[in-house]
Amino acid sequence: MRECPGDLRRVHARAPGKINVFFEVGDVQADGYHDVASVYQAVSLYEDVWASRADSDAITVDGDVDVSGVPLDASNLAVRAARLVADRLGYTGGIRLEIHKGVPVAGGMGGGSADAAAALVAVNELLEGRLTPLELQGLGARLGADVPFAVLGGTAVGTGRGDELATALARGRFDWVLATRSEGLSTQAVYAELDRLRAGVDIRPRRGAPQADPGVLQALRAGSAGALAEVARNDLQRAACSLAPDLVDVMGEGDAHGALTAFVSGSGPTVAFLADGAEAADALARSLRGLGRETFVAHGPVPGARIVP
Repeated sequence: MRECPGDLRRVHARAPGKINVFFEVGDVQADGYHDVASVYQAVSLYEDVWASRADSDAITVDGDVDVSGVPLDASNLAVRAARLVADRLGYTGGIRLEIHKGVPVAGGMGGGSADAAAALVAVNELLEGRLTPLELQGLGARLGADVPFAVLGGTAVGTGRGDELATALARGRFDWVLATRSEGLSTQAVYAELDRLRAGVDIRPRRGAPQADPGVLQALRAGSAGALAEVARNDLQRAACSLAPDLVDVMGEGDAHGALTAFVSGSGPTVAFLADGAEAADALARSLRGLGRETFVAHGPVPGARIVP
């Protein structure tokens, strides 16, 4: 494909953050990774990415959240995503990315993965590549387990490393309050802590491959927040709370102010509270803010990465 650094076209794509409403982790494998079974739900906190042609790759980042820890070089997941698409399409020029973040950074909600998903979609459109969503998911899987889901969106079951996706039916709307923490948690550190905690158990029966809880899928199909509250869980929660004990207090505060359930999202440290409708979510968020917690209100499921006209 010819290089066109003078092309002024600018393509805008948007991708959602996610909550793991269920997350089961298998034993550590020989390669150091864990097989998982995750039930993802895309929620209405978004990453916006604008892509344009340039003489060389470049990136700028701002947002409604603290972006001080976001890399501004070739290590950024969105830059890597842009280059994957460009290389696949034979484009040898540069790509400029402008990112506006609305998903908390290092919060276990897949903000970096959403950046990458939006970049995949935006650059494909910019370069008129016509790669299919499934092909973009395949490219995204090279970057991280959460990237394919950020392309897909909605509600889905992820197995293997979390990137083998099957769409799950979810009726209606689920309302969430997300409480963030100023200090993030390293995903690698949380998994290592999980392994350490499990090693301390004298006898633990070996399980087969992780599987999504049928009760979770049934609650989603029924559109029942109450039923989902009874079965939502996260195997990483114990490890996250071991590294950041204050998360236990945060969950307790939500329980005391009307949350249907509370759990750590992904590897944390964001805590997700399921509310009984939009008004209950707003009231819960106000109560938590009154206690000094930074909160975001969101709902799901929402679509995956897409072009914004």
